Amino acid sequence: MLGDVMFDVVTRPLETVAPTSDTSARIRAGRGGSGANIAVAVAATGHDVLYVGVVGDDAVGRLVIEDLEHAGVRHCLQVVSGSTGVVVAIVAPDGQRAMLTDRGVNAELQLAHVVAALGEPFEHLHVSGYTLLDERTRAIGEAALARARVEGWRTSVDVCSVAPLRQVTPRAFLRAAALATMLFANEEEALALSEVDDAEQALAALAARFDELVVTRGGAGVVARRGEQEWSEPPHDTDVLDTTGAGDAATGAYLGARLSGDDVPTSLERAMAAAATVVRGLGARG
Repeated sequence: MLGDVMFDVVTRPLETVAPTSDTSARIRAGRGGSGANIAVAVAATGHDVLYVGVVGDDAVGRLVIEDLEHAGVRHCLQVVSGSTGVVVAIVAPDGQRAMLTDRGVNAELQLAHVVAALGEPFEHLHVSGYTLLDERTRAIGEAALARARVEGWRTSVDVCSVAPLRQVTPRAFLRAAALATMLFANEEEALALSEVDDAEQALAALAARFDELVVTRGGAGVVARRGEQEWSEPPHDTDVLDTTGAGDAATGAYLGARLSGDDVPTSLERAMAAAATVVRGLGARG
């Protein structure tokens, strides 16, 4: 797994925000990062996972490392002087969230570090979309995918975030992710990436580019396509407190199941079960 190292601060105001005073809220803080969330979810399915990235030499960085180790994820983290990335997520009453992001030292990831980490054999390489969305690390993600292609590993990329996708342009992202065999996205990202307004057209366009496509659709569940074959799974009934990390949980559960040899329908069911667990609580781990 190749991706950002982040620390999450997730807050849900319990009343109208008082601009110059205190507002009651529920707040949770802990290790975050889309790629790391997926790594932890895959490790939970019994796979040996190595997480590659860069972390600051601060207390937050040490907390992230401890959390990954506690979750059973091996790590190869480059440590540099500076601040570990932080995300502040503000959760609305309907469970949707907006994120304020400081990527910290993530842009300082070095190609030599990643190449060294990929020196051991792997079955699958997953690259977080954030690596490809940042022009400072995009070439590193592309190089990792190229190495995987030479070695014969399976590969996957998740889009991660629609706002930076629009900034870098869908064409730039698709060029960077071209060597991936599997793509994960939510519906908003899929529409932006395919540059169409119709969900079915987006699915068809992206399925033509990648061997396997998985798109989460919020209240409509999740759909997967392989060529002309399509499968879907409805969302599992649950009260939604916070959607932070739900997509990562679904991706990790699906990927872990597929790596275990499960078929697509079974993997989709596990993805929705994992997402339902996360949205019941505050923060990426529910």
